[in-house]
Order: sequence, then C-alpha cells, then structure tokens
Amino acid sequence: MVGPRADRDRVARMNRALHHRGPDDQGVYAAEEVALGHTRLAIIDLSPGGHQPMVFGDYVITFNGEIYNFKALKAELPGPFLTASDTEVILHLYARYGASCVDRLEGMFAFVIYDRRRREVFAARDRLGMKPFYYTLQGDTLAFASELKALLLDGAPPMDRTALRDYFTYGYVPAPKSAYEGIAKLPAAHTLTFRAGALHVARYWEPSAAIRHREPAAAVEALDEILGRVIRAHTLADVPVGVFLSGGLDSATLTSYLERPKTFTLGFDVAARSEAEAAAGVARHFGTAHRSEVAGAGDLDQALSVMPSLFDEPFADSAAWSNYLIARAARREVTVALSGEGGDELFCGYPRYWQYDGRRSLSARLLARWLPPLSSLGQSMERRAHGGLDGYAARFSQLTRPQLPALLGPAYSLPGYDDLWFYRQHWREDLDPIQRMRWLDLHTNLAEGLLTKVDRSSMAHSLEVRPPLLDHRLVEFALSVDPALWVDRARGEGKGLLRRLMGPRLPPGHLSRPKSGFGLPVRRWIRANPALVAGASDRLLAAGVLRRPIPADFRRTFALLSFDRWWSAAGAGP
Repeated sequence: MVGPRADRDRVARMNRALHHRGPDDQGVYAAEEVALGHTRLAIIDLSPGGHQPMVFGDYVITFNGEIYNFKALKAELPGPFLTASDTEVILHLYARYGASCVDRLEGMFAFVIYDRRRREVFAARDRLGMKPFYYTLQGDTLAFASELKALLLDGAPPMDRTALRDYFTYGYVPAPKSAYEGIAKLPAAHTLTFRAGALHVARYWEPSAAIRHREPAAAVEALDEILGRVIRAHTLADVPVGVFLSGGLDSATLTSYLERPKTFTLGFDVAARSEAEAAAGVARHFGTAHRSEVAGAGDLDQALSVMPSLFDEPFADSAAWSNYLIARAARREVTVALSGEGGDELFCGYPRYWQYDGRRSLSARLLARWLPPLSSLGQSMERRAHGGLDGYAARFSQLTRPQLPALLGPAYSLPGYDDLWFYRQHWREDLDPIQRMRWLDLHTNLAEGLLTKVDRSSMAHSLEVRPPLLDHRLVEFALSVDPALWVDRARGEGKGLLRRLMGPRLPPGHLSRPKSGFGLPVRRWIRANPALVAGASDRLLAAGVLRRPIPADFRRTFALLSFDRWWSAAGAGP
C-alpha cells in the first residue's frame, strides 16, 4: 500500500492471506505513507539475503517471479551487490534505467518499486501475463496484491455487473476488470506509475506480426536453437525442477531438451481422454524419473468447491482442476515445474487454426434466427452463420450473443453492451486469418485464461510453474514465421515446424496420436452427476442470474456450475 492510508497491520494480514504463494518467509516494510509486504517462495538464493521487501538506496521492492538473465544483467551493473538474488538485480537495474528496465528483463514477473525520495510507485507485469497483479485506488492510497483475496479482507466492494456478464462470454473476467468494482488487473506487458494520487498505466511491449521466416530448413534450425536456449534458461533455480508431461508434443519437446528430469502426469478414469500411457512412453524414451496420478469422476464436486478459493472470481476452465491435482503431486518432490502451456497458441495446435476460415453461411444465418439459441442445432447454426470476429466469437465464446439474453436474468441484460469488446480491441483484419487468430489468442485468452489457470492452480500448492514456450523471444520468433509453415490445412494439422524438428527425436508413432492434454472429461462427469446441475440451476434461478433452467446437455454447463459455486462462496445476491 502507498498513500496516506497505508497500514502495516493490514499489509501483514494481506501477507497471511497469501501465505500459500510464499511459505518460506514473509516480510513487511513500513515507513511514512508506505507499507509493502511479501511472502517468499525461495527458489533463487535460498539464504536470508533473498528476504523481501528489499531496499537499495532510495528504492524498495516487492517482487514475484523469476528473472532468467539476472546473472548477465548483474555483470553489466556497477553494484555493489550484497546477495545472490535476482530481486536485487531488478533494484539496481531500475536505479540506472528507470521504467525502461523492463525492456531488459527476461522472465516472468510482477513487481512494485517504491522510490522513497520521489514518493513514487513503479509497477510492472511480464510481457505475456504469467504473474498476476491486482490493484485498487482507495481515495489517494494505492493497494495491490497478487490475488484478489488479499484486497477483500476488509469486505468486498459491489460486484461489477459488466465483468460478470463478460465472464459468460469469455469464461474469465478480462483485464483490466475484476469481478469487483474499483479493483483492477494490470494487463500483461503493462507498467503502472503512481504519484501524488495520480495513476498512469501504459503498454511497454508489443510483438511484431511481420513475417520474416519463409524457408523451412532455416526456420527449423532457428527454432531448434531458440528452444534449446529458452528451455534450459527456465530451469534456473536453487531447488529441484520437474516437468509436467502430458502425451502431447509440447511437453515432450520440453523434456527432450533436458537431462533426465523428473516428470509428472495426470491420467483420468476415462481411457479415451487419458494420456497417462502416452506420457509414460515419452518418459521411458527420455529416461526420466516419472510419476503419474489419476483423477476420477468423484472429484467433480470437490473441484467445483475448490475453484472459488483459487480464483476469487468466476473462472470456467475445467483444466484448472487437473492442473491443481498434478501440481499437488509434483510439489511433493519439486518446487519448480516446467509446463508446455502456450504451445497450441504459439505453434497453431488448435483445430480452429486449420478449420475456421472466416467465411459465413447465409443459410445457417437464416436458420439461426429461427431456431432456439440454446438448442444444439441453434448453437451449431450460430457458429456457422457469421464470418470475421462475430464468427470467431460464436465458435469459441462460452455463450454466443443470442444465448446471453436467452439464458441470463434481467440484471445482466445490459442493453447496448458490447460483449465482444475484449476480443474487438485485439482483432486485426490486416493479418492473415491464421495469424489473426493467433494474435487474438496471445492477447486475450492466453494471459486472462490459460496463464491465470496455471498460476492459481500451482501456487495454491506453493509450486512455481514456468511455461518456457511463452518466453517472449520464442513468441517473437514464432510470430515471424510464415503461418503456412505451422499449419497444413489439407492434412488438418498444425505445429508443422515443431513436428519436423521433433519427429526424429520422439518415440515412433507419437506424433500421429490424438491430443487430449490434461483436459478433464467434463461432459461425461456432469452427466454422471445430475444433482450438481439441478442444484446449481435452482440457485441461479432463485438469485436471478438465470432466466431459465440450465438446458439438458448444454455444452457450456461447466461454466454455469463454476459460476454458481463462486456466487455462493462470495455471498452474492442479485
């Protein structure tokens, strides 16, 4: 907290609320009009020298994350250095370069630096949004934290109805909003400055979408070099490091660049959705020390009960539970785990990259106007009815625009509201259709959905998960490659360059197997638990969130179940 109402005791309570994120140490720095807190998960420099908040000259920092190039940066700075931590390097870097220090950082981070002389706050969030940052301006005092729960200790402000409406479109609350009025998220790749009650937020990084690599052999060679560099860099730690290993290509790629790491996988009680056997094959191929867990259908109720405490706002990705389970298993042996998250967005692994061409069907559009929007056929026609951004949203949103008023209660009608505002601000008609979808995914669903899921589900167990495939250098390279080298529409296949690189290195037949990842067999589990759906439907109807019961076999039922549990946990009302 910074401002006249900064309170040491309140910051100490915020620390306790975030103990799971840093159980190894905690600290509070307090002086006139400033109180900074930190809970530490010790990964680099395990000595007391890594204690935070940390002070250097006029500057005080509280920092969440890891800087992989901190040793190279340290060699360029004059010092003096008193610790072996990356935290101290950020302080020295800021003292020399000010706000532009973020341009030199390679890693994942969210940090706040307080300038005691200028009485100014500088904060930053990493380029892709791996680490979270929430803040609220309470009069002339700024409060901030890694999770919403630390900002809700003294009571929750009113809920933001537009943010909750957004959830039903996106499956998460998109930045800069949170579920609560007056509490914001700092978007990925943005900095924040605060001085004398004035707050300013600005973007500091934007990748280029210009195509520079079109020759396959040279592109494969470049991909091999950069993968080797960034994957090994992400193992930087003074504690044990493992790998989340699914049966897919991305996590197998991570494993291939490391020397016999510990690997962890999650299987399911539905054989068709379980990749445990394929993951075990990859583990044997690379000689890893491998562990496997199994998730059963009986876990669905527990998953729905746990998710509100993980996210503190509604969140619709059921894979959060599978990530939670594998993180719990991995934490018994390691403190850091690498994950292949982001590979589908980066290397065009989703079917939409080769199936969706942006065209619309006039006949489907006419049928969509007449069919009930919540029916299976109505949903199907709506997905085929539109092109461009409307077509993308109809296919990949939680609820389509016709479904929102058909299902949600009057409190969430919001006439004239632009439900696609978040997608719209990153939609680029000037790009190739594949590049356009990838650009949109990287700027929207990645940070606010996928990486939020990874952070909360792992840090709940005090496990730091790092996604090397989202290193900004690799992102910049992947965007510069001709999309035709990633996607083969005729074969219905993505990740072309990666397949070409990894094919000879993986077990025979591995590239031809279907992908499941750690996604849960949710629809089967829901059908096996009809009482869960009936109870949620009754509660949301009574609260006015829904105007009709949840339809049978509705394809987005998990999003409604998840909202119901959060709504109940938050003590919400209409």
